[in-house]
Amino acid sequence: MKLHVIPASPNSQGPIAVAKHLKLDANNTVEIVNSYGKTRTPEFLAINPCHTCPTLELDGSDGAIWESCAIMRFLCVNNEGGDSIYPTDPILRGKIDMVMDWRQTGLYPAFPNIAYGVFGYPTDEDEAKKAFGKIMNELFPTLMDVYLKDTQFVYSDKPTIADLSIAPVLTFLKCRKNFWAVVPDKVKEYHARVLEAFPDAKEYFDMTDGMCTGFEGPGADIEP
Repeated sequence: MKLHVIPASPNSQGPIAVAKHLKLDANNTVEIVNSYGKTRTPEFLAINPCHTCPTLELDGSDGAIWESCAIMRFLCVNNEGGDSIYPTDPILRGKIDMVMDWRQTGLYPAFPNIAYGVFGYPTDEDEAKKAFGKIMNELFPTLMDVYLKDTQFVYSDKPTIADLSIAPVLTFLKCRKNFWAVVPDKVKEYHARVLEAFPDAKEYFDMTDGMCTGFEGPGADIEP
């Protein structure tokens, strides 16, 4: 299988971390392919007509799977050791799935106007402030007071793919240094704890961190 990624994208980094944690790249089960700048090519569109990364190109004629959370689940369910980060306990797995859906439908949509400037896309500063307000007043309280209420990781004392769906995205806030400055310490500590739990993906996490902390484009210095 081939895992097509954009290395600096948090959406790609969860699946990358899973592949590396399960040694799927080392045992030649999964080849990690840098597809930056290639997602609109005819070759890529033949694999994934939605032209998104990450995309897991399956072997033979089985097609492909895209969307980061779907890929992480697939890799865990179908490979030895996957239950260590996607537990089989039905209640815990149900909560992990719930949080991953929250990440897709609630958390991530707040980030484009805050962060996509690092990729050269135009952003709206007023919308960025509005989105950050929602993150601080609604989304972070849910993360801290519900998902992390009694545990170091999401509903667990061990990291899972739910954490990998969330933590890399939080790095995006560093591109607005005054936003990051007021992020609660509990969130910053959680962010660091998750990334440190997957050291094999450190070079990818660091890539995003460097892009964001070094960002000097429009709105980099705005106040929340």
